[in-house]
Amino acid sequence: MKIILNVVGILAVILGVLGIFLPLLPTTPFLLLASACFVRASPRMHNWLQTNPVFGKYLRNYENGHGIPLRGKIWVLVFMWGSMSYSVWRTDMLWVRLLIVLIGACVTIYLTRFVPTMRIDKK
Repeated sequence: MKIILNVVGILAVILGVLGIFLPLLPTTPFLLLASACFVRASPRMHNWLQTNPVFGKYLRNYENGHGIPLRGKIWVLVFMWGSMSYSVWRTDMLWVRLLIVLIGACVTIYLTRFVPTMRIDKK
């Protein structure tokens, strides 16, 4: 089982990194999946994710229940809806347009209602 979890975790990291550069490929869910796999299968890989200089801080905050900073939520929504709007504009199939809007609405609801907004205390 550990081998399967490690393979899934590595694939999720690869897809998550690709998602940084490719529109409509989500980064955060793949990195969260990788973290969940590694926490059960490879403490060394989980530690690598947690201490990664690019996304480690965000994963630690999310996993510890602190949530996502408001600025991060705003950026996610702006870029997500921007890329989804482009995709809706470029396709002629109504069912694809509706599916994209439905997915965007579900992600927006999840992000705004169920993911805590991290408080940043100014000193």
